[in-house]
Amino acid sequence: MESEAGEAVSRRFDDVIRLALERGFFMPASEIYGDAPAGFWDYGPLGVALRRKFIELWRRELVKRDGMLEIDGAQILSKSVFKASGHLESFVDPIARCSRCKAIYRVDKLIEEKTGIHVPERLDLGEMRRIVKERGIRCPSCGAKLADFAHFNMMFRVGVGAAGSDAYLRPETCQNIFVDFMRIYKTMRGKLPLAIAQFGKSFRNEISPRQGLLRMREFYQAEIEVFFNPNRANEFPKAEAVMDYALRLQPVGEDKPLEVSCREALDRGLVSSKLIAYYLALIQQFYEKAGIPRNRIRLRELDPDEKAFYAVEAWDLEVETSLGWIELVACNNRGDHDLGGHQKASGHEMEVLDGSERVLPHVFELSMGVDRSIYCILESSLATSNGKTVLKLPPYLAPIDVAVLPLISKEPLTSKAREIYDALKLEFDAVYDESGSIGRRYVRYDEVGVPVCVTVDHQSLEDDSVTVRFRDTAHQLRIDLDEVAGFIRGYLAYP
Repeated sequence: MESEAGEAVSRRFDDVIRLALERGFFMPASEIYGDAPAGFWDYGPLGVALRRKFIELWRRELVKRDGMLEIDGAQILSKSVFKASGHLESFVDPIARCSRCKAIYRVDKLIEEKTGIHVPERLDLGEMRRIVKERGIRCPSCGAKLADFAHFNMMFRVGVGAAGSDAYLRPETCQNIFVDFMRIYKTMRGKLPLAIAQFGKSFRNEISPRQGLLRMREFYQAEIEVFFNPNRANEFPKAEAVMDYALRLQPVGEDKPLEVSCREALDRGLVSSKLIAYYLALIQQFYEKAGIPRNRIRLRELDPDEKAFYAVEAWDLEVETSLGWIELVACNNRGDHDLGGHQKASGHEMEVLDGSERVLPHVFELSMGVDRSIYCILESSLATSNGKTVLKLPPYLAPIDVAVLPLISKEPLTSKAREIYDALKLEFDAVYDESGSIGRRYVRYDEVGVPVCVTVDHQSLEDDSVTVRFRDTAHQLRIDLDEVAGFIRGYLAYP
């Protein structure tokens, strides 16, 4: 039974990768060369479109809904930034080297894979060495003993200019926001609480990148940092709108998520403030609208050994997949660690006035992994019907909005269909296709998630009507040509 379950998991993951490679969602970077490094992936046309629409949803449901400010920061930052943030000292993974073949492994993940033991974030390196010895864990490649246990800093160092001055590719997008905070606060006439967002790339020199988009060396993040006065975190009127919304919280000590309203979570002390409850609600609602089933979402509280060293309070938004629960968003109350560290290291003032009170703002973050979110959306949307693959994405996330298809590849049907396509492509992500039988074309576009197909047939030439076919049901509807754009617009609308 365990073998069958493992094969089912593998098939599910393999199905997503097969779809991605065959239909142009994403593919390994430099894949035609044998020396291509792992952990780098290129997005194809459908992947770019899906990611764009995912970020449009993020902007609509979080950035715009909450009145956040958005920036676009540099990807290379000075060494001083990461010294102040603690990355130079603390942004490390535990590694060990095979004594024979010299292969390098990330020790905590190797322990988890071989024993099922969960290794906390900050477990001592000596304790990991003890577990490896007691459990007889050896090199998976050649079976020799592991040696040279050490910590490996995951940042990519770069040399800037002719002198090669040390700088680093950012390992996360939040540091831009922290170092830019005071200028943004002043130029935008900010008031606390103030939320600043950023979408962009980060870089981590992962020891063993794997599982496609789930663990990469170059990846996208959508970051939100909320700056607030800790003494007024419960003076947050807009939180009233979500007080009755049920969070799926899994506090430390619970073995499954609890359905608990924001109000009850506050009353029971599960979350520290209205501000925290509000943003946890917003991020959970976002993933529900992104097509992740509610019962596969949880907000899991991290215990003290799992939390990042700067976190006062920490929740991970996780989604259940065929590979287990995958972290998509780190929701951390970072206290005053970030602004305090940069204020001390740079000598620049980071305190602001909140009413009559002078305060060093605390930070609550929603740090989202975009690529792994894309993977989870694809997996949760992938379905089979009568042996055929259907990608049941929410219509507003579909990389292609509509496919325009002549019933057969003959004039005058093709000219009429192209005329409709030329009109629709000005507003929608549309494609025209006359290749193959109409049945095969329907299957082709079901597989990549196109929510509706518009088919031009002989009746279209007589009365200017077309057939609209729906992806999820294969139901067909006849409508007048002059109603097509409005119909599609309504069908693609956000809920």
